[in-house]
Amino acid sequence: MCNLADNWIVSADIAKELLSRGATLLDARAPILKWFCRLPPAIPVTWQEFSRSHFPHKGKILEDDTILTEKLQALGICQDQPVIAIANSVKGWGEDGRIVWMLRSLGHEKAVFVDGGYQALVKAGISHVTGANNPPQPGDFIVSRRSTWEINRDDLKAILGNDNLAVIDAREPREYAGKTPYGETRGGHIPGAIHLYYKQLMDKQGQLLSRGEIVEILRQKGVSLSTKIVSYCSGGIRSAWLTSVLTSFGFDAKNYPGSMWEWSASPADSYQLEKSRRLPQLRACQLEI
Repeated sequence: MCNLADNWIVSADIAKELLSRGATLLDARAPILKWFCRLPPAIPVTWQEFSRSHFPHKGKILEDDTILTEKLQALGICQDQPVIAIANSVKGWGEDGRIVWMLRSLGHEKAVFVDGGYQALVKAGISHVTGANNPPQPGDFIVSRRSTWEINRDDLKAILGNDNLAVIDAREPREYAGKTPYGETRGGHIPGAIHLYYKQLMDKQGQLLSRGEIVEILRQKGVSLSTKIVSYCSGGIRSAWLTSVLTSFGFDAKNYPGSMWEWSASPADSYQLEKSRRLPQLRACQLEI
C-alpha cells in the first residue's frame, strides 16, 4: 500500500482496496450524474459547499473552521480514515483534485483522488447503481489549517518576478489570451504567467501521463523540481487539481484559490493583467478533453 501522506493520487485498484478497509468515498461529479449512476458507498459533494458564496471570492475556502468541521463531519469524514474523491476526469473541471487540495489544506493527511476518476473505479470493479445515497455516519475530523499548499492574492503579488518562481495559468488557451467565458471582470493573465492547460497532463481517457512525461512537460516550460510553483485558474478549481498532481509528483506547488475571479476584480493599476496576441497551441486531443 502506498504512503498516503506523500501521494495525493491513487490508482483505481488501490482505491478499491482502501474502500474495502473502510475509506470514505466522495463523489464530486455533477449532481445529475450522481443520481443516475452512483457508486453505492459514495457520498455526493460539491466544492461550492465548502467555499464562499459571493463573487469575487467564490474560489476561496470558507473562513469559519467550526462550520467547515461540522460540514466535513456530516459527510462521515474521520481523522485517521482515508478519504477518496472521484470526478469525471474527461469532462469535469478537476473537482476531485479541488476536494483533495481542500482537505489537505484543512489538515487531512489521507485525502486522495483516483487516477482516471469515476470511470476508472467502475472499470476496477466497483458496481454502480441508480438511486439515492444512504446518509453517512458522522465523522470525527477536526479542521486544522495548513498554509503549505495555498497562497493569497497579496502574497502572490509580492513575489511576482522572483527568481525560481513559476506562476502557472491552468486555464484554456482562450482564457490565457484574454477571453472571459467564466465570469472574470477583466481578461488576460497574471504578468509573467506560464500557460499550462491542466488537461495537458492527461490522456484522452482522463488518465494521468507518467511522472516522467509530466516532469518533461514542465521542464520544457522552464520549470524544474526545485522551482516554486503557484497555479491559478478562474476560481481555484482547475489549479487546485494541478497543485494536487504536482505536489504528489514532488514539486513545491501552491494554489491561488482566489484566482482570476478575485485578481481581475481588484484594482487594475495594482493587479495588472497581460494579454497574448496568439493563443497557446494545444493538440486537438487536448482541446477535446
